[in-house]
Amino acid sequence: MSVRQSLLAILDQGPCYGYQLRAEFDRRTGSTWPLNVGQIYNTLERLERDGLVAKDEVDAEGHVYWRITDAGSDAVREWLDSPVERTTGTRDELAIKLSVAATLPGVDVASVIQVQRTASLAQLQELTRAKYAGGDPDGAEELAWSLVVDSMIFAAEAEVRWLDHVEQRIAGHPGRAMSLTLSADKPKRGRPAKATTEARRA
Repeated sequence: MSVRQSLLAILDQGPCYGYQLRAEFDRRTGSTWPLNVGQIYNTLERLERDGLVAKDEVDAEGHVYWRITDAGSDAVREWLDSPVERTTGTRDELAIKLSVAATLPGVDVASVIQVQRTASLAQLQELTRAKYAGGDPDGAEELAWSLVVDSMIFAAEAEVRWLDHVEQRIAGHPGRAMSLTLSADKPKRGRPAKATTEARRA
């Protein structure tokens, strides 16, 4: 959703063609989240379908410009005025990997955690050593780049802290208490019922 809304917000500044939109997105995100042109045009077609953008003029070089509609401008304002909603459930690959590994008989979970911690610390060190490669070190593009990199640094630091927490939780449980053998119960068809927050705390 953020790519869709970001492209809309850029178009709210004026009409752009596909490659121009990609370049503007890169400038505003420090080139830390590269988009391919196919993704740009697929997004533009969906935005056009939803009535948020429309094709505009074609220049002498054949570039098709896209302009935002009134509905698109309204959507940009709504996006900027609204908080980012974090989903309650998680499909984070690392969290799922460690939760499954912790329940598998014979798996050295401490080793799995250590391998991940080594990789996470290496990523953190790489991020903290990163230098802006653009022109003006005090300009808007450098600020955009540094905001994204700072976010990645904070996320990497949080991941390392969470791994420490997981290691402590695992150490407090004997291996036999954590291992789950395959259940002989036949599951019912359909999706399992979602656990409420109260039930999970109980």
